[in-house]
Amino acid sequence: MTILNAPPPDRLPPPPRWVRLHAGAGLEEALFAAGAALAALDPVARDTGPLGQLWRRRLALAGAVANCRLEGRREEEGQLRDAWVLRAPGDDPGPAGRRLAAWRQLGEPRALNRDRVARLPAFFDLPAEPALTAVLTDLGARLPGRALPPRRAAEAAAVLLRRGPDHRGLALWVADAVLAQGLGWDRPLPLLPSHLPRAALREEDPEAWLTACAAAWAKGAVAAHDLYADLARRAARLLAVAPKLRGRDAAAAVNELLREDALAARAGATASDRAARRLFDRLTGLGVVRELTGRPTFRLYGL
Repeated sequence: MTILNAPPPDRLPPPPRWVRLHAGAGLEEALFAAGAALAALDPVARDTGPLGQLWRRRLALAGAVANCRLEGRREEEGQLRDAWVLRAPGDDPGPAGRRLAAWRQLGEPRALNRDRVARLPAFFDLPAEPALTAVLTDLGARLPGRALPPRRAAEAAAVLLRRGPDHRGLALWVADAVLAQGLGWDRPLPLLPSHLPRAALREEDPEAWLTACAAAWAKGAVAAHDLYADLARRAARLLAVAPKLRGRDAAAAVNELLREDALAARAGATASDRAARRLFDRLTGLGVVRELTGRPTFRLYGL
C-alpha cells in the first residue's frame, strides 16, 4: 500500500491571511504578495510523491479548462476528464484533450528540457515552426538569470504573446515553467491560467503585465495550497479505510486513486469490471471517494 509522505493538513503553514484578502493592486504590492504566497507553497511544491502527482493533475485540469476558455472553447472539467480517461490507448483525445495533456506534462520533471519543448507546440495545435521551437528552446538561457523569478517568467510569456493570440495557452504554460525554474522547483505547477484575467493578456505595458501576473500567481499559490490541504485530508480518509478492503485489486485501486485525478471502474489484473464497480461503489458509500460524472454509466471516480 502506498504510504504518503505529506505532512498532515493541520501542520501545513498557511499563506498569510492578508494575501487572501489583498493580492496587491500595484507592482510592488503584487510582487510582495506573490513572494509570500509562493514561499508558503514551497514546501508542498517539492512533494514528488503520489499526493504531489494527484495535486498537479488536479491543477492541470483547472489550467486546461482555463486554456480552453481563452480559445473560445466550451469544454468544462467533465468533458476534459471524459476525453482523457475514456479514450482508448493510442487515441487522439481531441483539441481540448491535447490542452489537458500539455498542462499535465507541465507537472513532470524538467518540463523545459529540449525534447519536451520540441513537442510542445503540437499540444496547442500550433505548427511546428523551426522559429517557434528555437524561441522555446532559448527562452530559459537568454532571459536575465538574476531577475526575480516572477519577472523572468512574465517576460518569457510576453515573448510568446507577441506572436499572436493563438499562442496564449503556450505563453502561460511557459510562464509557469520558467517561474518554477527560477524557484528551484523540479516539477512546475499550473498556477497562472486559472487566475489571470483575460483582459491582462492584451496588456502591452511590461510593468502592468508583470503586475497582473504577480497578482495571479499570488492567488494561484493560495488556491493551490488550499487544494493540497484538501487532498491530503481526503487521502488520509481513504488510507484509513484501505485495510478493511478485501476485494481483488483493492490495493492497486487505492494506489491509483492517490495519484490520479479520475479513474474508471475497469477490470484490473485479477478483478472483473463488475468487481471493480462494487469496489468503487463501496468506497463511494464510505464517503472516501467521489463519483465525478453524475451518470449511471461510464462513471469516473476520484478523491
